[in-house]
Amino acid sequence: MSEQLRVFEQRLEALNTALMDPALGSDVSRLRRLSKEHAHVSQIVEVWQDTVRLEAELTETREMASEESDPEMRALVRAEITSLEEQLDARTKELKLLLLPQDPHEGRPILLEIRAGTGGDEAALFAADLYRMYSRFGEAEGLSFDVLSSSEISVAGSAMGFKEIIASVSGDNAYKLLRFESGVHRVQRVPATESQGRIHTSAATVAVMPEPEEVEVQIDPKELRIDVMRASGPGGQSVNTTDSAVRIVHIPTGLTVQCQDEKSQIKNRDKAMRVLKTRLYEKMEAERHAAEAAERKSQVGSGDRSERIRTYNFPQNRLTDHRINLTMYNLDRVVSGDLRPVIEPLMAHHQAALLAEQGHTL
Repeated sequence: MSEQLRVFEQRLEALNTALMDPALGSDVSRLRRLSKEHAHVSQIVEVWQDTVRLEAELTETREMASEESDPEMRALVRAEITSLEEQLDARTKELKLLLLPQDPHEGRPILLEIRAGTGGDEAALFAADLYRMYSRFGEAEGLSFDVLSSSEISVAGSAMGFKEIIASVSGDNAYKLLRFESGVHRVQRVPATESQGRIHTSAATVAVMPEPEEVEVQIDPKELRIDVMRASGPGGQSVNTTDSAVRIVHIPTGLTVQCQDEKSQIKNRDKAMRVLKTRLYEKMEAERHAAEAAERKSQVGSGDRSERIRTYNFPQNRLTDHRINLTMYNLDRVVSGDLRPVIEPLMAHHQAALLAEQGHTL
């Protein structure tokens, strides 16, 4: 273990030197990458050094206990041994998690895409409920939401629903906290449009897509068809009186993106390009990891938006996550943004699966 620790200590020294290079200021991408690695490696070194210290203290204290003849002092030493064992166990578990392979998407902003599925107007209302749930959760977690594109509809006179909404979510933990939300979310409740009080089942799909680095997705302008048009549907002042809406088609793949939320054609074009690059990156990643994903039976979902992952039953105030057989009876709190009790078990399940792959357990 000491040799492995030394490897990390040497890497930390190399990172400290690299980060002091004045030329690094002109290479933002490399600076971000090195800073991220430095934070991770320094945490590993700190926890590992603490583990080594606790092991030494525990060995020394056990020797004292074996040599101590006074009953009262022996009891005190044994209490100290118990305390050290608990601390060592906690730090060892923490170290195991830190040594897991890092997801390359950690720390990146993501695109959160929510679409109404089966269920007509009720599905659109549910899509809006999901977006509010995520945005409230994000606000509590220090995440920032920026709507890039939305298609709103008015339901039951005044309620507003979404056929589709795409938002950029930024913050160090955006991907970490929301990565397991991709899939089909099913709702069971009495719709606002239901006069007989019958419970209906509707659905919305959620996709969580990490935004790519600039160098990861290169698009040839010749492969794009860009159309401008007048925005349609409800909107703010001037939104549908000027040719501000932009539709971009990536000819080789057929991927199409349209943005119309901004009054400025340039802003809509920039937002549409961000969405297009992210969807292209998602497509590339899906193709690259298709075989690997098929082999990993224990993972928490595939991230495929066609997979039914969760049911929201309003009459029973019940939420069920089908991937880990989690059932909770606090749906009212969850849809108000209290998502931690749902997300943390998913994260723990994923970490346990990764540890099992490496032959470890917590």
